[in-house]
Amino acid sequence: MIDPAGQTSNPSVRNRIDARCRTLLRVGLPVAGLCAGIVVASLYGTTGPAAAADCEATPNAGIDWSGCSKANLMLPSSTLTNAVLAGANLSATDLGGSDLAGANLEKATLIRASLSGATAQKANFKRIEAYRSNFSGIKAAGASFAGAELQRTNLTEADLTGADFSKAELSRVNFGKSTLTGTRFSLANLARAKLTGATFEGPIAFDEAFLYLTRIEGLDLSTATGLKQEQIALACGDAKTTLPQGLTPPPNWPCKHD
Repeated sequence: MIDPAGQTSNPSVRNRIDARCRTLLRVGLPVAGLCAGIVVASLYGTTGPAAAADCEATPNAGIDWSGCSKANLMLPSSTLTNAVLAGANLSATDLGGSDLAGANLEKATLIRASLSGATAQKANFKRIEAYRSNFSGIKAAGASFAGAELQRTNLTEADLTGADFSKAELSRVNFGKSTLTGTRFSLANLARAKLTGATFEGPIAFDEAFLYLTRIEGLDLSTATGLKQEQIALACGDAKTTLPQGLTPPPNWPCKHD
């Protein structure tokens, strides 16, 4: 910190700067610019302030595109492992087959984007906007989609083992043929979503999830957690749907779909 007089407010740093400037004065060197440089170096270190996002850089592992506009681009099969894409605009961009493992896409915009066949294990998709996007075949085990807006997104044939969709907007999302072992849908909106045809072993969490007309035909939900009778009453199963102990199929099954 520098006070209005142009001095650092840290006493120990100020003492070191004063000593250096007095030495320069004794040897007769111009000191105004040098002392200013000493102040900056003392405050920021020799490496200077942290670099900003490089929006013009080509895709590479660990790249920082946070907040960048990267919409309507063709970037298939890009290497973006551990990339920082938080807040970036990737709408209508093709990232199909790309490596996004460990990448941070929190609050990114991916409306109508394609991540088909991408690798995204443990990636951070929290609070993304991805309406009508194509995430088919994505390998996103352990990824977080908490609070994401994924209405009408295609998530067929995806590996979502251990993925977190807590509080996500998933209306009309197609999870057909996806792997949902250990997936969490707590407090998610799954209205009219399609889970029919998904595969999983072990529990899936549905605590307080909204299951209005959610397609669960043929699923074995006997180990699902958090399900209540009122949720089942809203969902759409059939004679092949297996429910947790204590829950019963409602009389409106099978549903009529629009």
